[in-house]
Amino acid sequence: MSDGEIRSVIVPLTGLEVLIPNATVAEITNYSEPQPLSDTPPWMLGNFLWRGWQVPLISFAVLTEAATAENTANARVCVLKSLIGNARMPYFAVLAQAFPRLTTITASELVEVSSDINPIAVAGRVILDEREVVVPDLDRLGHLVAHAAFGALPVTQRPQTAD
Repeated sequence: MSDGEIRSVIVPLTGLEVLIPNATVAEITNYSEPQPLSDTPPWMLGNFLWRGWQVPLISFAVLTEAATAENTANARVCVLKSLIGNARMPYFAVLAQAFPRLTTITASELVEVSSDINPIAVAGRVILDEREVVVPDLDRLGHLVAHAAFGALPVTQRPQTAD
């Protein structure tokens, strides 16, 4: 891999595809019915058990209003490392409609799609291989998921200092 190349994953969702850095992907696994959470938005599908963690599972397509619902038959779960720095939520997951594809990209391959307004948790859109893909704002997404799943959970942690 040369300088300027980023290993990425294209994740197919209902109505859109998202482009995320491969380094944020912990694992792709088969869908299993999540445990519902009470008083959450429709895009929060619930928690599922993964490697001993209760991981919040979301529908990014519903969150961004690309879809009103997603099919779970043959779905996959893309477990992502949370970027918010909270020990209570080191991971969250996104429902995928097929197995994500690995790709290596450079900035010169991406053509930004200009937009006055992006949906919540979307950093932007780009053209990649003649297709429009969404680039999520993973930091903001992590905060949204933490708030929806845990309510008043402090979403960042301060380093411990000795007194």
